[in-house]
Amino acid sequence: MSIAEAVPTSAPDSSGAPVLAGANPLSKLLAALAIAIALILSLDVVSAGTALILELAVLPLAGLSFRMLLSRGWPLLLAAIGGGYGTALLAAKTGTVVLDWGPFLLTTGSLDSALAVVLRSMAIALPGILLLVCTDPTDLADSLAQRAKLPARFVLGALAAMRLVGLLIEEWQTLGMARRARGVGSNAGFFGRLKASWGQAMALLVQALRRAGRLAVTMEAKGFGSGPRTWARDSTFGWLDLWVALGALAVIGLSIGLAIAAGRWNPVFW
Repeated sequence: MSIAEAVPTSAPDSSGAPVLAGANPLSKLLAALAIAIALILSLDVVSAGTALILELAVLPLAGLSFRMLLSRGWPLLLAAIGGGYGTALLAAKTGTVVLDWGPFLLTTGSLDSALAVVLRSMAIALPGILLLVCTDPTDLADSLAQRAKLPARFVLGALAAMRLVGLLIEEWQTLGMARRARGVGSNAGFFGRLKASWGQAMALLVQALRRAGRLAVTMEAKGFGSGPRTWARDSTFGWLDLWVALGALAVIGLSIGLAIAAGRWNPVFW
């Protein structure tokens, strides 16, 4: 595989693209980080719930529907629920007892903390999902190198790795079909299939290492990282990036403001 396949330089087709796709990736990344930091510094239902509602309202601007969000982000939802379950069991037992069954003691205070953890986890993860959905990896690399001044060698290497993820998924499926055609692990029970999957993973790892070596040699031969470089596309900021920044500030201000007004704001540093 050549470096041209891994790091394309032609502009993607923007016809029918969502609104947020036109914003600079760096502005969207900074907005997501600002919201995440604000939510990490507090733990309460009102601020987390408000931020989550406002973020869900932005879904159409990123070209996502609620159904598509569930189909793509259900692992994060399960992780958030798991964190909330652990919090409900281990949090301080304050308020009225809701459930007292052996080692399981749940109170209104512990359930409130658990709900805050679930909502905060989803509110922190959702901007990242929106960023990935409406951002082209090449545009993100251009922005990080040109605007954030990150080393071009690191940025282009990360971009090449991101471009190869889809190819690894295709190779995993191809290896699985080839092994099933030979009858490997098809009728060996759960542990047999698990052993076959381990062998398939090792085969994929070997192929990935070989491709990474060839790609590194190709990049070196084309002069990547040898000195200052030019860029095929300029990464610029526009009015839409200002709206992205104002939107992030609005989410932070409204979520914290409503929590303070309701007397529920619970900053972690107090």
